[in-house]
Amino acid sequence: MSDHVIGLDLSCNNLKGELHPNSTIFQLKHLQQLNLAFNDFSLSSMPIGVGDLVKLTHLNLSKCYLNGNIPSTISHLSKLVSLDLSRNWHVGLKLNSFIWKKLIHNATNLRDLHLNGVNMSSIGESSLSMLKNLSSSLVSLSLRNTVLQGNISSDILSLPNLQRLDLSFNHNLSGQLPKSNWSTPLRYLDLSSSAFSGEIPYSIGQLKSLTQLDLSYCNFDGIVPLSLWNLTQLTYLDLSQNKLNGEISPLLSNLKHLIHCDLAENNFSGSIPNVYGNLIKLEYLALSSNNLTGQVPSSLFHLPHLSYLYLSSNKLVGPIPIEITKRSKLSIVDLSFNMLNGTIPHWCYSLPSLLELGLSDNHLTGFIGEFSTYSLQYLDLSNNNLRGHFPNSIFQLQNLTELILSSTNLSGVVDFHQFSKLNKLNSLVLSHNTFLAINTDSSADSILPNLFSLDLSSANINSFPKFLAQLPNLQSLDLSNNNIHGKIPKWFHKKLLNSWKDIWSVDLSFNKLQGDLPIPPSGIQYFSLSNNNFTGYISSTFCNASSLYMLDLAHNNLTGMIPQCLGTLNSLHVLDMQMNNLYGSIPRTFTKGNAFETIKLNGNQLEGPLPQSLANCSYLEVLDLGDNNVEDTFPDWLETLPELQVISLRSNNLHGAITCSSTKHTFPKLRIFDVSNNNFSGPLPTSCIKNFQGMMNVSDDQIGLQYMGDSYYYNDSVVVTVKGFFMELTRILTAFTTIDLSNNMFEGEIPQVIGELNSLKGLNLSNNGITGSIPQSLSHLRNLEWLDLSCNQLKGEIPVALTNLNFLSVLNLSQNHLEGIIPKGQQFNTFGNDSFEGNTMLCGFPLSKSCKNEEDRPPHSTSEDEEESGFGWKAVAIGYACGAIFGLLFGYNVFFFTGKPEWLARHVEHMFDIRLKRTNNRAIANRIRMN
Repeated sequence: MSDHVIGLDLSCNNLKGELHPNSTIFQLKHLQQLNLAFNDFSLSSMPIGVGDLVKLTHLNLSKCYLNGNIPSTISHLSKLVSLDLSRNWHVGLKLNSFIWKKLIHNATNLRDLHLNGVNMSSIGESSLSMLKNLSSSLVSLSLRNTVLQGNISSDILSLPNLQRLDLSFNHNLSGQLPKSNWSTPLRYLDLSSSAFSGEIPYSIGQLKSLTQLDLSYCNFDGIVPLSLWNLTQLTYLDLSQNKLNGEISPLLSNLKHLIHCDLAENNFSGSIPNVYGNLIKLEYLALSSNNLTGQVPSSLFHLPHLSYLYLSSNKLVGPIPIEITKRSKLSIVDLSFNMLNGTIPHWCYSLPSLLELGLSDNHLTGFIGEFSTYSLQYLDLSNNNLRGHFPNSIFQLQNLTELILSSTNLSGVVDFHQFSKLNKLNSLVLSHNTFLAINTDSSADSILPNLFSLDLSSANINSFPKFLAQLPNLQSLDLSNNNIHGKIPKWFHKKLLNSWKDIWSVDLSFNKLQGDLPIPPSGIQYFSLSNNNFTGYISSTFCNASSLYMLDLAHNNLTGMIPQCLGTLNSLHVLDMQMNNLYGSIPRTFTKGNAFETIKLNGNQLEGPLPQSLANCSYLEVLDLGDNNVEDTFPDWLETLPELQVISLRSNNLHGAITCSSTKHTFPKLRIFDVSNNNFSGPLPTSCIKNFQGMMNVSDDQIGLQYMGDSYYYNDSVVVTVKGFFMELTRILTAFTTIDLSNNMFEGEIPQVIGELNSLKGLNLSNNGITGSIPQSLSHLRNLEWLDLSCNQLKGEIPVALTNLNFLSVLNLSQNHLEGIIPKGQQFNTFGNDSFEGNTMLCGFPLSKSCKNEEDRPPHSTSEDEEESGFGWKAVAIGYACGAIFGLLFGYNVFFFTGKPEWLARHVEHMFDIRLKRTNNRAIANRIRMN
């Protein structure tokens, strides 16, 4: 009987166990077709006996859990027409270069070659090019996710009989599309998630049979050629996640068979062409995350089969179209992060097919209407200009799983017990609604059994919500920025440690909570209790939370010592315990390979030396140990930390000289350097300053304001000093650069090299013993906005070139031995007496002392000087505008402590994320020396 078997199909038979090498299958010498797909051979190796079936023309071993190296005997199958070894996941199959070459050399009749998921990482460019030997036979080639790398010849894409080609998910496989002679019968082309690059050539229009084209997640750039829109047989088109630009052509309407169209996450500009009336088969359209402008075309809402519409993160304006086809199949609509205005149209509340509606971050106005359809599963209307009461019909949306209504200006009172009607709800966000009061005192026996994420930040809550005790599956909780007072209930402590097994985020910051700290559970990642009135000690049991990513206990009244074991938490990125009453030493246990990015322990009573284990924090960006009692020399062993951007050691008992090694990589990214109010001595640290590369580079292509830190869970902050006041930047601009060496015992001259710190915004060298003259090189600091050299021993004249510092808004040269005429012009005309007082030999405006020979000496920089420096009066005007951010900040710093209106102070704090206060007496009152 075995001699007569030529075909065997055992696919999808639920076969299990080892595929044994002695199986009778491999004794069927006349077998031509063998299909064992969709079985479970328990990660067996592919038997070498498969090579004995030399008459095989079709072999399918896909999805049957084979493992290990493909045997060399497979190359004996010279009559193969179809070979499919795809998707043997887990460890998977491996194919080496030698066997690949023999297989391609012998099996010259291969039409279908499918090796998806096979590890082909050892096959290089030359071996891969052997596919050209199959040019006359190969019809279908699928090498998806095979770990191929290097550059593939475009000739492979031009094989004359090829109809299907899939090279997707080979992230290191590069190449370019053929620029000519691409007249092939290709119907399916998928290069997604590869490293293909360059422009999409005009020759793509020659693929007249193409029905599916996926070039997503590649590196293509340039304009989409018009010829692509002539591929009238296309049903599937995905060009997303590239760098394509230009406008979307109206010729898109030629693709009348198109079902799926994804052009998202590119750089397309212009308006969306209103030509979608022809695309009557279209089901999926994604144009999100581009630079599209204009209005949303009304024709989109008349397409009879459109189910998925993604237009988010563009610059679309105008109203949402109010008319929609009566038989619309829209199920997901995402128009968020645009500039749409007007009211929410009625169909958003009544469309029976609608499952997800995202309209967040627009300029929508009016009331939220009453819902008459209950199919919705996801609703996000956050960050709009809506108004009115919370719509009761939302409580009838029994299929709702996610509800986001933050920052919607809703008003009235909502009984939280009402949400118990939404049994499927797993995420609820009602934060930042100033006029909405939430009654959280419900004691219902069962409420929201599936809720795992709850955000009630800034929700006018005054007491700890009792209903939390009834939530069995909570994973993320945000009650920050409320007025919750008193102690945390005992049941919450128990829930946190024993019941909520999967909880990963708790934020109780900015309340009025008291008593002992709650202990974080072992699996938590984000734990923020900052800005409360917690007292007591930090327990060493905090270290059991080994998955902690961010721990923020700042601005409380905690005492005791910092647990040493916190330095051993390998997942911890942010450790913030600033502004407490902690004492003892800084943890000495920062282990190698740790993940720390931010360490803020300032404003405590810590003492002892600086721990050298901080040098193990290779990812550290912000280190703030200021306002403590640390006694040590300068930690020059931090100089090699490659990511360090902020060092604040202000107001400690540090002493000695500051020196750095001669390496060129000293503090390579440092942008804020504050060692003020210590006992440092010796010359200014020239050996460090000359390597501050982060202060030498000015980014001209930065768009908008960019900040340090994770803006969602944590914002890095820092305190800087201007004219005796502390300015707390609650977020740190990446463009903010400053050096503060004030209130020490430095001596010697100001180094010329400071003039190379082109991006420097602030320089404070006041209250030292610095001698010599003000160097001309300071005039090169074109971005400087404040300069304080007061209370030193400087002499000589004020360099006229300093008047070219067009952004300079605060200047203090007082209490020195400067002489001569005060330069005039530009920013210098805005400074008052206090900028120059205490220099008995100075004269001229704004001082009352006039100069006898004023007419004989140049009062300000000449136009020739201005031209030579590249700055004239036009630049001054620009300087006033571009320097508004920091200029206003520092003007504000002086202005608002003279009894000016508090509303303006609050307005500026909101605009620039700053908090102003006078010097903190608790932390540093006995540190500032009087000069």
